[in-house]
Amino acid sequence: MSLRPTRIVDAHVHLWDPARTEWYPYLSGQQDIGMGDVRGMSRRFDIPTYLTESQGWNVEKWINVAAATGRHSIDETLALDARADAEGHPDALIGGLPTTTSTAEAVSLLDRQMAAARFRGVRPMGQSVSVVPPREVLEALAERNLIFELMAHPDELIEAARQLDGVDGLVVVVEHTGWPRADTAEEFALWSAGIDALASIGPHVACKLSGLAMPLGSMSAQAFRPWISHAIDAFGVDRCLFASNFPVDGLHGTLDELFCAYLEAVEGIGAADLDLLFATNAERLYRC
Repeated sequence: MSLRPTRIVDAHVHLWDPARTEWYPYLSGQQDIGMGDVRGMSRRFDIPTYLTESQGWNVEKWINVAAATGRHSIDETLALDARADAEGHPDALIGGLPTTTSTAEAVSLLDRQMAAARFRGVRPMGQSVSVVPPREVLEALAERNLIFELMAHPDELIEAARQLDGVDGLVVVVEHTGWPRADTAEEFALWSAGIDALASIGPHVACKLSGLAMPLGSMSAQAFRPWISHAIDAFGVDRCLFASNFPVDGLHGTLDELFCAYLEAVEGIGAADLDLLFATNAERLYRC
């Protein structure tokens, strides 16, 4: 495993401070998010911490993804953008799309975040009937050149693909490799059918190879390989991008172990494709 990426653009990072209990109540035990014991990720994760833990991998840029609950995710986007002016990172922001009672209200929350120069798109924050927002909201995202990040489990992927198909100009990124919940043959079959459906929509849909340590409980390349290989086969190397999901995936190991596992999972791939997966695709999608 001698070939390594010359640089990394990490497409999924959560900079947070558990002391902000109103923003991150699940980090202080005030909210159950169904992940079991989260004490291992309940730590301040800031720019110096990330740079220290990623030493040796030449992480040039990273994208922060909303983690504050509900409408606090709007304030999180604006605050991190202001900090980045002084601190140099993060280099792009995926903000929040909280549950709203109307399309107009959802669009107003998008427009509030448009004040952040690094704002590139949203992911849903909070419970809703569907993992995909109403078509009018998707169209508003497309009109503003914003990405929609899909957070959906395997049993929701085919229906999500149906709802996302045909929205002109909308860039979609599938988060956490389609968010499997278990390492079983049944889950893999359900997941692979959903991944194939999303990939078939068209070139404007990409897959973020992240979050696998959560359901697999491991940072083993052997555990990752079937999921990563199928996703790359479905989407192609030009529509896949590695991401750390740190510090969440840090529940199962170090950032160094994670990047090593990713690298081993695609062992034998050429240098040009390696750069696409680890850096160039993220730069293109998130315009950073």
